[in-house]
Formats: sequence, C-alpha cells, structure tokens
Amino acid sequence: MTMRERLSAALKAAMKAQEADRLSALRLINAAIKDRDIAARTGEGGEGGVSDAEILAILGKMVKQRQESARIYEEGGRLELAEKELAEIRVIEEFLPRQLSAAEVEAAIDAAVAEVGATGIRDMGKVMGVLKARHTGQMDFAAAGATVKARLAG
Repeated sequence: MTMRERLSAALKAAMKAQEADRLSALRLINAAIKDRDIAARTGEGGEGGVSDAEILAILGKMVKQRQESARIYEEGGRLELAEKELAEIRVIEEFLPRQLSAAEVEAAIDAAVAEVGATGIRDMGKVMGVLKARHTGQMDFAAAGATVKARLAG
C-alpha cells in the first residue's frame, strides 16, 4: 500500500469516526502533498505525483515545523495551542517509519562513509546523499549532518 493509499484510508476512517482533530491533521498532510505535486508539475512538466520518499520528506518537515511551533507556544504560555501542535505531530508520525536510535544512526553513518569511501569534508555531500536515499523519514538529517561533518573533519 502506497503512502497516498494509507493517507486516503486514514482520511476516510477519520471522517466515518467523526474525529475532527485527526481529520484536520490528515487534511493538512494531503494539502502539503498536493502543493508539492503542483510544484513538481509546473516546474518540470512531469505528470506523476511525488514519490513515497518525497512524501516521507514532507511529513518529516511537517513534524519539525510543529515541534518548533509547540516549543514557541509553550514558551509563550499558550499550552492549548502547543497541545494541538503535539496532537498533529502524533497523527503525522503514524505515517513515518520508526525513527532510528542513536546507535543505529551512528551505524548508518559509518556504513555510508565506508560505501562512499569518504576521506574528508569534501565527501560530506556524497555521504548525506546515501543517508537520505536510505533513511528518509527515519533520522534527523540536521543532526546527522553535524555528526558526519565532525567525523570527516577529525
């Protein structure tokens, strides 16, 4: 079952169960995917929609945005808005693969460095490309990038 099919089924189930908050979050996900579909069509003339890997990247970005918003709301004393953001994160994360543990991220970085034969900071882009191809949605690439940079610099 593709990501689009999973999202569509979840949307229908939320409608039938009259889960307003869940339905709202699922509609936001669909809107973000449709925006990317439109951007892909107008940019290169492609007719197909975005791939599952791209959908995972969209979902990962949505989680990060909501985490930042929740943090800002909590700092501002708007706990009800922070809780709404956290509820949306829980819905989005249902469609993301399991996040890798710190040890698994280290192992993935080691494997990517070895595969590329990276010897210095110049090879960082190649290593990150391998990581993104294999682990989209499973790790925080900003943190992984810092780790890769430290490993290749030292």
